[in-house]
Amino acid sequence: MIKLNKSLLMVASLLIAFSTYAQKTYKIKSPGKKNELIFNLTKNGEPQYQFSFDGKSVIEPSLLGFEFQEQAKMTAGFTVVKAEEKSTNTVWEQPWGEFKKVRDNHNQLIVHLQETAGEKRLVDIIFRVFDDGLGFRYFFPKQPNLDKVKISNEITQFTFPFDNDVWSIPVHRENSYYESFYKKTPMSQTDTINTPATFETKDKLFVAIHEANLTDFASMTLLKAKGNQYKSDLVPWRDGVKVYAQTPFETPWRTIIVGTKPGDLMASTVMLNLNEPTKIKDVSWIEPSKYIGIWWGMHLEKYSWGQGPKHGATTENTKRYIDFAAQHGLDGVLVEGWNIGWDGDWTADGTSFSFLKAYPDFDLDEITAYAKKKNVRLIGHHETAGASQHYESQMDEAFKLYHSKGVNAVKTGYVNKYLDKKEWHDSQYGVRHYRKVIETAAKHQIMIDNHEPVKGTGLQRTYPNLMTQEGARGQEYNAWSADGGNTPEHLNVLPFTRMLSGPLDYTPGNFDFDYKLPQGAKVQTTLAAQLALYVVLFSPLQMASDLPENYEGKPEFQFIKDVPCIWADTKPQDSKIGEYTAIARKDWDTEDWYFGAITNDKVREIKVDLSFLEKGTSYTATIYQDGPGADYKTNPYPVVISTKTVDRSTDLSFKLASGGGVAVKFAAIKK
Repeated sequence: MIKLNKSLLMVASLLIAFSTYAQKTYKIKSPGKKNELIFNLTKNGEPQYQFSFDGKSVIEPSLLGFEFQEQAKMTAGFTVVKAEEKSTNTVWEQPWGEFKKVRDNHNQLIVHLQETAGEKRLVDIIFRVFDDGLGFRYFFPKQPNLDKVKISNEITQFTFPFDNDVWSIPVHRENSYYESFYKKTPMSQTDTINTPATFETKDKLFVAIHEANLTDFASMTLLKAKGNQYKSDLVPWRDGVKVYAQTPFETPWRTIIVGTKPGDLMASTVMLNLNEPTKIKDVSWIEPSKYIGIWWGMHLEKYSWGQGPKHGATTENTKRYIDFAAQHGLDGVLVEGWNIGWDGDWTADGTSFSFLKAYPDFDLDEITAYAKKKNVRLIGHHETAGASQHYESQMDEAFKLYHSKGVNAVKTGYVNKYLDKKEWHDSQYGVRHYRKVIETAAKHQIMIDNHEPVKGTGLQRTYPNLMTQEGARGQEYNAWSADGGNTPEHLNVLPFTRMLSGPLDYTPGNFDFDYKLPQGAKVQTTLAAQLALYVVLFSPLQMASDLPENYEGKPEFQFIKDVPCIWADTKPQDSKIGEYTAIARKDWDTEDWYFGAITNDKVREIKVDLSFLEKGTSYTATIYQDGPGADYKTNPYPVVISTKTVDRSTDLSFKLASGGGVAVKFAAIKK
């Protein structure tokens, strides 16, 4: 009888233990029931999550947690104190973007965790499940046993069910500016990669891992771990600490976007929805624009940044560019090399730059007054060569100066492997600096175009004066890159990788392909494809990159003059990563639509589904397509311009040349 009672007690204890463990599994689905998030604690009290799309496993059980210097790690021994659920379905409007209105429709699960022993520290894990993906972050509340921390490691895992192919670039150690070709490789052949990283899964899904709202934290890279797993690898400070923080604090959101087509990734608004609403109350001064610049001539070695007989940023030359802009309806002129500090090897020491003093042959007062008279704005330029502290010492006065002259946009640059010769661009150090620039610029009503940046994470929602960034191999590589320039494949990868992090200042629009430089680099597209890039690659500050004289008398230039910079709606079309890209976008201010498509080095024919056009409306389609004999290597120039009347039922197809493209304006015909 005693043995029986002992057995019953043991069984009862096991049932109680199993029941307690089972209660620590939480499930939440997206509003449309497409995606499901499951959270539970392991038997050791380790937090873990898994994520699925339409019943297909996207992320297998993956651990969550943090490790610290000088304090015990927070990775196990947890219990669930409570869990909360909440649903949101709202619509908010952007001052600019790829969509005028954005729907934020998600279901939220907050799991409040506490250690069962020791210091009994607290942490919340917040999940938001959308129909197009998942966002989750950690929140460390203020508490007696956790104050200042030095984060040494983030445990967040992303465990896939398969060894999928991934489009990725290497981390900052190899290229500080994200300026690498994206390569498609099996996960098992990667090491540490940057985000956004885009996966083509073996069960025919497209998945992108990134982050949102990177605020006072280190950028997340992905370290290949055992099996089909990556783990978060935060970019460190020089001393090895990943993040300095003090409770209460929260991490950026880790994001997973999922779709059945590449275009589903392009259309996702998960990242934007996970950022805070705008902190700029009056956004009336934030104005997207198309501009030309004294820039490409430097890369072609026609002009120099520094002083001398070829100095490009002179009063006379700038006025010539202003005249061209005014004549053709462009509203800005970018001028690089106007300020003291460009002479000699400026990349070696950015402390030579003055952001308040111009070279003697550049009269800022005269130029800005002339530009105002012509209804054109000067776009300022601040190259720092990575000397961020030196820049910060002048930044407030420099923005104040620009504002007083009517300059409301500034291109910033950080051409140096490190900031202040010691810290990575994408470390917490860099994140803090770039945020200070954005906030200071906003105070003086200045828009920012940031080159050599930390990656975009949707902060343009909170600070819409952060207009666009580089962070990719842009057009400049077609002037001086020893590898010959950007390939047609590269341009067909960017929309599904780099573009998932926000606007890109690629600077399209080259019309001359016959320049000769010692490096032998070339623009590797046709002229029609250069036009299509204005639709394919989004930027609210969009440059016409070539020399003014190369646009004179060219009927194709009309498309650049017509095409908007911001869009009320965006409809990705049939595309294949690295091979061809097609996208339709609706003008922000009118009922007109635009379409752009590009291809890699393969000749192909594409059919366009015009169902994006409004029902019952006819349109005049002005088409700019590759002409007979067009080929990006041998004859990039031929373009055929034609018009036809279409509606949403019209069958439309185009033949794209090797490295070619097509650009179409659909002007609504008023009844």
